[in-house]
Amino acid sequence: MKFTELQLSEDILRAVEKIGFTEPSPIQGLTIPLALEGRDVIGQAQTGTGKTAAFGLPTLNKIDTDRNLVQALVIAPTRELAVQSQEELFRFGREKGVKVRSVYGGSSIEKQIKALKSGAHIVVGTPGRLLDLIKRRALKLNHVETLILDEADEMLNMGFLEDIEAIISSVPQERQTLLFSATMPEAIKRIGVNFMKEPEHVKIAAKELTTELIDQYYIRVKENEKFDTMTRLMDVDQPELSIVFGRTKRRVDEITRGLKLRGYRAEGIHGDLDQGKRLRVLRDFKNDNLDILVATDVAARGLDISGVTHVYNYDIPQDPESYVHRIGRTGRAGKSGQSITFVSPNEMGYLAIIEKLTKKRMTGMKPATAQEAFNAAKKVALQKIERDFADEKIRANFEKFKGDALKLAAAFSPEELAQYILTLTVQDPEMMPAVEIAREKPLPFKPSGGGFKAKGGNKRGRNDRRGSRDRDRREGGFKRTSNKNRRDFENKSNKRPHRTSSEKKNGFVIRNKGDK
Repeated sequence: MKFTELQLSEDILRAVEKIGFTEPSPIQGLTIPLALEGRDVIGQAQTGTGKTAAFGLPTLNKIDTDRNLVQALVIAPTRELAVQSQEELFRFGREKGVKVRSVYGGSSIEKQIKALKSGAHIVVGTPGRLLDLIKRRALKLNHVETLILDEADEMLNMGFLEDIEAIISSVPQERQTLLFSATMPEAIKRIGVNFMKEPEHVKIAAKELTTELIDQYYIRVKENEKFDTMTRLMDVDQPELSIVFGRTKRRVDEITRGLKLRGYRAEGIHGDLDQGKRLRVLRDFKNDNLDILVATDVAARGLDISGVTHVYNYDIPQDPESYVHRIGRTGRAGKSGQSITFVSPNEMGYLAIIEKLTKKRMTGMKPATAQEAFNAAKKVALQKIERDFADEKIRANFEKFKGDALKLAAAFSPEELAQYILTLTVQDPEMMPAVEIAREKPLPFKPSGGGFKAKGGNKRGRNDRRGSRDRDRREGGFKRTSNKNRRDFENKSNKRPHRTSSEKKNGFVIRNKGDK
């Protein structure tokens, strides 16, 4: 199937062609025809499968640019995802002249209000900031025809259920609703029943959630040996661009400091960083000014970064679906990638759960020794010296040091000078600064029903989300969704009662890739 077969308007097709897209991804091929028909759709797909275009192209297709009104609303869990979606929708809608604005906490609300006043056809925003703008009457949604919930499961995990409900109540009942989620917990299904009209469930089969281009490895290692094991492996592998995933904010900060201390070009992102810092780090990473990005799952959710060759799971993820999201950062656009997961001995049982989800066994890997890492670093240094000597521009600078070089050559042998140069460029493993990473308890979960389940609920990991969530809500003064709110929501009667008597399971049709 080609994009030209999807009944999109000429201006949208021109934008798609300019971007270089020719064939739709599985989620796009299934979702776009349904959305163009005006159907409500629940799309189940991981980040990196092209879901922004899946909901964006049909939405842009029906925007009337002669009406300077907000006609579509996209709700996203994080600022980064909101900015990224806005940029992608703008690119797709450029030929048509569609105005797309993004709004999120951590940035000037006055500037965002000014941008909205200048005109917007599509608004992409985080729940807290959207509610604040609605409360100030700076965002009017009474003409919205399409509502999109992006990364819905993550928004529920972050406690945005109450906010989403409030936003939906500000949107006309007669609308099209498109919901995208990597996983399909009961709360997401209930959103489909309560707020959508006979939605079709488009699901990408599990075998398509991971790519054969990603080589998946694990290393069994004690907690206090993880950092040295990881850096030695980095020295041996020499990744072009890599992401290290840590379980908590503290973990990300400590890993980042340790990597910098040992000379790596690394920066970290998590929910406590201000928006400007986060965007600068991501920009530097995309522009090859950094080699390593250290991140929590929440901070990295929804990021679309090409060229990542390696993913290092410093901590085994909180749930098996998160593993799929993590490794999906590499092996893109037909390029191969590697993921390496460091597992403490008493967490080994969780590998089987992940392998069951991905339908692919991870390969055990032997840790690199200090000597192997040292030899690899020497090899890289020697190759760099050879490249530099072959570079005429670099050799032209040699002349500046001729006098000093002659004095050194008279005082020391060529062998001694070469050895000294190598000591300046290659770190001796015995001379490396010690790095202490605070010990964290292994995952307190027990395998249950194919997922990880904690006694008393998933408490670990909430702190990482709280900083970002609270800042996003602070200006609007909205409260966090409690467990009681969640239960109340799940027990509510259908808010959109125009459903026909349905024999469809869970209130919507499940349409898998490959169904006719």
